[in-house]
Amino acid sequence: MMQNVHLAPETDEDDLYSGYNDYNPIYDIEELENDAAFQQAVRTSHGRRPPITAKISSTAVTRPIATGYGSKTSLASSIGRPMTGAIQDGVTRPMTAVRAAGFTKAALRGSAFDPLSQSRGPAPPLEAKKKDSPEEKIKQLEKEVNELVEESCIANSCGDLKLALEKAKDAGRKERVLVRQREQVTTPENINLDLTYSVLFNLASQYSVNEMYAEALNTYQVIVKNKMFSNAGILKMNMGNIYLKQRNYSKAIKFYRMALDQVSSVNNQMRIKIMQNIGVTFIQAGQYSDAINSYEHIMSMAPNLKAGYNLTICYFAVGDREKMKKAFQKLIAVPLEIDEDKYISPSDDPHTNLVTEAIKNDHLRQMEHERRAMAEKYIMTSAKLIAPVIETSFAAGYDWCVEVVKASQYVELANDLEINKAVTYLRQKDYNQAVEILKVLEKKDSRVKSAAATNLSALYYMGKDFAQASSYADIAVNSDRYNPAALTNKGNTVFANGDYEKAAEFYKEALRNDSSCTEALYNIGLTYEKLNRLDEALDCFLKLHAILRNSAEVLYQIANIYELMENPSQAIEWLMQVVSVIPTDPQVLSKLGELYDREGDKSQAFQYYYESYRYFPCNIEVIEWLGAYYIDTQFWEKAIQYFERASLIQPTQVKWQLMVASCFRRSGNYQKALDTYKDTHRKFPENVECLRFLVRLCTDLGLKDAQEYARKLKKLEKMKEIREQRIKSGRDGSGGSRGKREGSASSDSGQNYSASSKGERLNARLRALPGTNEPYESSSNKEIDASYVDPLGPQIERPKTAAKKRIDEDDFADEELGDDLLPE
Repeated sequence: MMQNVHLAPETDEDDLYSGYNDYNPIYDIEELENDAAFQQAVRTSHGRRPPITAKISSTAVTRPIATGYGSKTSLASSIGRPMTGAIQDGVTRPMTAVRAAGFTKAALRGSAFDPLSQSRGPAPPLEAKKKDSPEEKIKQLEKEVNELVEESCIANSCGDLKLALEKAKDAGRKERVLVRQREQVTTPENINLDLTYSVLFNLASQYSVNEMYAEALNTYQVIVKNKMFSNAGILKMNMGNIYLKQRNYSKAIKFYRMALDQVSSVNNQMRIKIMQNIGVTFIQAGQYSDAINSYEHIMSMAPNLKAGYNLTICYFAVGDREKMKKAFQKLIAVPLEIDEDKYISPSDDPHTNLVTEAIKNDHLRQMEHERRAMAEKYIMTSAKLIAPVIETSFAAGYDWCVEVVKASQYVELANDLEINKAVTYLRQKDYNQAVEILKVLEKKDSRVKSAAATNLSALYYMGKDFAQASSYADIAVNSDRYNPAALTNKGNTVFANGDYEKAAEFYKEALRNDSSCTEALYNIGLTYEKLNRLDEALDCFLKLHAILRNSAEVLYQIANIYELMENPSQAIEWLMQVVSVIPTDPQVLSKLGELYDREGDKSQAFQYYYESYRYFPCNIEVIEWLGAYYIDTQFWEKAIQYFERASLIQPTQVKWQLMVASCFRRSGNYQKALDTYKDTHRKFPENVECLRFLVRLCTDLGLKDAQEYARKLKKLEKMKEIREQRIKSGRDGSGGSRGKREGSASSDSGQNYSASSKGERLNARLRALPGTNEPYESSSNKEIDASYVDPLGPQIERPKTAAKKRIDEDDFADEELGDDLLPE
């Protein structure tokens, strides 16, 4: 130990500079190139050194360090002072209080430089908690209950109501288990009331949306009766909502009033909503006076659009004209609280303009648009409702409403009311007044001008005045190029002139402007059908079917295209869908019968033809097919009743009476057949076929009338020969005289020989149809009933007219009152 301590010699006691040149050989850098250990350390990486495995003793003993000279020398001070932490005379020198960053005592002992202690490896794992402890079980149960409640709410928002109810029930069961375990471990005061409340409330809500009203009411009662739940009385409003859905109006009002008592006057907004629900309940119960009191109080405290709208409806129900006017004025005076000025940039500052552009289409702006649209809807509906009754005539009532609207913040609605007035004239079949109003509106601003011209175009199109319709359609398009209704009407006028390609272009442009314009999509399908582009037409109608799922017109057009594509099975399938929508349409039923007849399925064809006859017993084609079917099956008596009905519908057609007589004769009732032939001869004395059967029948029966009828028959045959000679000679003459004689001969012989080519040889199909000049003429079998496809015209191919209407139908209290109910 003492060899590491250098003592100064006694002779040099007075020499202050003695030992100045002495130094420790470890600091000799001249021989570092010859030090193998140092060179090996330089060439290798520090991180590749093998870790030090031997533990260093905690005693402060200096560790010898090998030098380049191969000797082992302890690291000592150059002035002979003991090292920090060295042991001298059995006493350890204390450590210094200040040390360099990263310098540790372990470095003195030969350990690697590791300031972040990475060589120690990962930290030991935390001590695992005991899972079997009661506290841990309770916390785990609470977590599971919360997760089940969240999953129930998510399933409800996704529309899976059954799954939401199951999750809510599971949460309720686990929550009860949790309460029992907590009571065993802790005192009852430590029960988590918030968790219990959320579980019960969610369960009651899921019961309600699944229409399990009794269970929902019981669950709400559990919450309300528990005094430990603060502010639970407000849930009586939800119980009132359930009673309202059950149409138990008295209990609904009772619970609404109990909920109203639970809400303090500070929460005025909630009190107003509960009073709105009370007013709705009174209206549905027919107690309009009580509803009026509720809505009058609301309009005096915090006026809003729904309350004003429902107040107007209540006064309309009681028939008070003056109060209707006042309620309408209150409705218009409700402030919208929409600041339009903030969307107008006041300066040319680029940053300000950028902010203004950014907020023009944000969510708040969309909410404001929805609020304005709702206000306009309420005002327009109220005006349309009260205008016919507040004055002596509906025109005067509309004028009053227009004046009131012009003096309010809804000035732009005045023109819409004028258009609505014109539409009302149209419903009353007063077309002249409607045209006059629309022509006045045509002279106003572009938007109103486009709407008025669109309606005028539709009116003239329905009146078959295609020139005027095209003119006003041009005006509408020029006023507003992005008006899909105007473009559709322009396409209709072009379609009526037979220019289908150009019509398709207008319909395409209308769809580009408004992809939801169903009229344009329907009409372009008809246009492709006219152009024989059946695949494109089918695509259009299938797209339209995706939009209008239960539209009979669209379903019929798809079936018609499949029939044109010679795919009868698909045509039958789509016609069956039409029957499911309109089961009493005789034309569709007869079409189904025709398709089944083509397929050879006589029984199905008979079923649908018979159903068609039952709903419309005046269709000659159906009557003819049914009569022929009974002739094929040799049920002569049943065939007679159909041919007799046909003779009543077309009394000038001799073939029906001949068929009646033929059925009598074939069934063996010769006397009835003879009487029918005689009656037919009296009505049609020049019918050769009838005389031939009279001669044959009288001869078979041995009657004397046979000779008389034979003489008449011979005379008619001679007249027939003379007419044929005239026709033959007329062909050799001049063109003009030939045409004249042929026309005369045809007119003279047309009735006499109308049935001679068929008569008894009428086959089972009986496809001969009466002439076009006969009464009760049926439509072609390839056309659908006019009222079925297009209410504006008698042709199936006629395009739909997109007449612009501001209000489609009367929206009374039933639709809007439900919106006042608060969400649960």
